[in-house]
Amino acid sequence: MIEVRVPDEQEGTKAVVRAWLKQPGELVELNDPLVELETDKVTQEVPAPAAGVLAEILLGTDAEAVPGAVLGRIDTAPDTAVGPERSAERVVEAPVRERASTSLNTNEVEAGAETRFSPSVRRALLQHDIDPARLTGTGRNGRITREDVDRAVAGATVSHVDVGPKPIAQPRVAEANWQDIPHDRMRRAIADNMVRAVAEAPHVTALFEADFTAITAHKKALAANGTRLSYTAYLLKAAAEAMAVAPAVNGRWADDRTIVSPTVDIGVGTALGDKGLVVPVVRDCAALSLEEIGARLDDLTARARAGRLERSDVANGSFTISNHGVSGSLLAAPIILHQGQAAILGVGKLQKRVVVLSQDGADVIAIRPMAYVTLTIDHRVIDGHQTNAWLSRFVEIVEGWPAPQA
Repeated sequence: MIEVRVPDEQEGTKAVVRAWLKQPGELVELNDPLVELETDKVTQEVPAPAAGVLAEILLGTDAEAVPGAVLGRIDTAPDTAVGPERSAERVVEAPVRERASTSLNTNEVEAGAETRFSPSVRRALLQHDIDPARLTGTGRNGRITREDVDRAVAGATVSHVDVGPKPIAQPRVAEANWQDIPHDRMRRAIADNMVRAVAEAPHVTALFEADFTAITAHKKALAANGTRLSYTAYLLKAAAEAMAVAPAVNGRWADDRTIVSPTVDIGVGTALGDKGLVVPVVRDCAALSLEEIGARLDDLTARARAGRLERSDVANGSFTISNHGVSGSLLAAPIILHQGQAAILGVGKLQKRVVVLSQDGADVIAIRPMAYVTLTIDHRVIDGHQTNAWLSRFVEIVEGWPAPQA
């Protein structure tokens, strides 16, 4: 017997078993997708560690899956071992009850795509009356995942299957049209993280204001030459450089010491619409050029919104940026969601404002693109002096961004 275990790498919160893709008695090949695990950040497929027959499932759907826990066992006896030459036989031997349990015709799915559906995907497709042939799978080998179905439900009007009696009318007229939206795992995990973070870390927030005139001019000049960068790329670069004046901002609390990361690995809060958010990490920002940061950020953001992040993409960040201004917010004080971090930067909406400047010893009024920036810190690790020193340096870098070389 070969044990199927939860991977040792797990970022932030606990994982749960979302769905088994095989059932006991079914043949599996080496590296076949076997079971889906879900955290608040990613859904991960655990591959079969060996060929054989799935002998037993020890952790069922919705069970907590801690790193190293045994999910199930595979029988690798010689007479049940599965090789590539038996792939056709494997399809024939699949349980008839599973093939007959749904009206979904896997032959209608796009050619070349994986046509097996997990139990949760099958239930969702039936519940919402969705034709799988209309979906583009983002899982391994093009397999349709639960996230693919959820996005289809959120992004289009579909016919819902009547799954039970109508809800009883509420006694008050004002509540008659209220809608109940069950919490999914991501929303519950985010809530747990928020409560734990506030309970464990004493949060303090400092507020500065930054003039983005220099960065706006630099960004415009690069765009004229064909290089397009987001403002967030500049924020990552400036944050990485500011760590030099207050290294503890790139550290974390331990019971007997403060641990400072040797590299500046910055997570960027990325909204997923009504589904919550994830925080992909750009590694070693201090060693990257602005253009390299921009390219990696674009790749991570695109994969986050397509549901294609790997567990390693969201693991082991040392600092976080919440660029909440992109959705219109002027001011916010984000919470330090991630255990193992001591600070989070919040950047508000870029807005033209009237400011008073000093020029040649005289005060003048000017219109500048300004934004509020906050640094929320774990006061166990960082004090006010370090917080203000970091923010002062960050603003200095932003406002003094050099013009692009001709």
